[in-house]
Amino acid sequence: MVKFLIKRFIYAILIIWGVITVIFFLFNILPGDPAKMMLGQRADQFSVEAIKKELGLDRSKSMQYVKYLNDLSPISVFNVSDPNNYFYLDKTKYSSAIQVFKINKKSVLAIKYPYLRRSYQSKKQVSDIISETLPNTFILALVSIVFASLLGVFMGIIAAIKKDSLYDRLSLFFSAFGMSLPSFFAAILIGWIFAFILGDLTGLNLTGNLYEIDDMGEGYHLQLKNLILPAFTLGIRPLAIVIQLSRNSMLDVLSQDYIRTAKAKGLPYSRVIWKHALKNSLNPVITAISGWFASLMTGVVFVEYIFGWKGLGFIIVDSLNNYDLPVVIGCVLTISIIFILINTFVDIIYAVLDPRIRLT
Repeated sequence: MVKFLIKRFIYAILIIWGVITVIFFLFNILPGDPAKMMLGQRADQFSVEAIKKELGLDRSKSMQYVKYLNDLSPISVFNVSDPNNYFYLDKTKYSSAIQVFKINKKSVLAIKYPYLRRSYQSKKQVSDIISETLPNTFILALVSIVFASLLGVFMGIIAAIKKDSLYDRLSLFFSAFGMSLPSFFAAILIGWIFAFILGDLTGLNLTGNLYEIDDMGEGYHLQLKNLILPAFTLGIRPLAIVIQLSRNSMLDVLSQDYIRTAKAKGLPYSRVIWKHALKNSLNPVITAISGWFASLMTGVVFVEYIFGWKGLGFIIVDSLNNYDLPVVIGCVLTISIIFILINTFVDIIYAVLDPRIRLT
């Protein structure tokens, strides 16, 4: 187990480093000047140069890259004579530093939280923006995958038991349709039908967040109904895949010798299904569910933006429109880390469910 975790940790570090490298150079070759976008119509040459110096944009791309890696690393070395390197280690101002050790008169070694820098537009720290929006994305993805998992496994098992029946054929048709339906198109279609055409009957809003200010402006109130349409839209594709996988996996398990032995012993068919077949048929389903949960955390961009759900996806689109690169990069890195953690956790659960698999 320890060896497996160490290997996964090294693997995760390499992936994160690769993601950081690709994202950094990808967004730094795009056209546009962040300094001019921050200043707007006040963008005189002197002010532009001052902003570039503050952000470190006056340096070469390689130096900017090294500095960004240093900012993200939890163990970093800083030159105390350079305020642009050292200013955010001030505990009273940013609380980024956990501990600072003096190396010499010019350098310090800092143990700190990863520093994602500040938004070009709002001047807020990117970590604060992410902490405000990540819970909304997590709630939306969690509700969607729970809905898809529970309903999909149940429908897949029934389809396997009733193989070649009308229900089985309809479930296969729904699976093919659901997997081929793009999320952005489904969001527009579902929002138009249930919030616009049938809005008076359903009482659902086309856009809205989990918490909204009431009409009197007296505070925020929980609005769970705003979760229904985006969660249903986001859950359609994983639901279709879980149905198909559950059906195929169950059919494969039902053809195994130990299932025939259980039947020959006279065990009730329902017990054979739920006690013996179900557990062993869930391995590929769990793998798919975990992958889709991680994908939902990364693929909610269009759904959140169409339904006005203030999560990471909404922030990414808004930041891209404003060329707010620190926010975009911070959100993508956060999603990448979540994806890696989920897949590592699922590898462990996968081995626990199936004793034939060993952690190596």
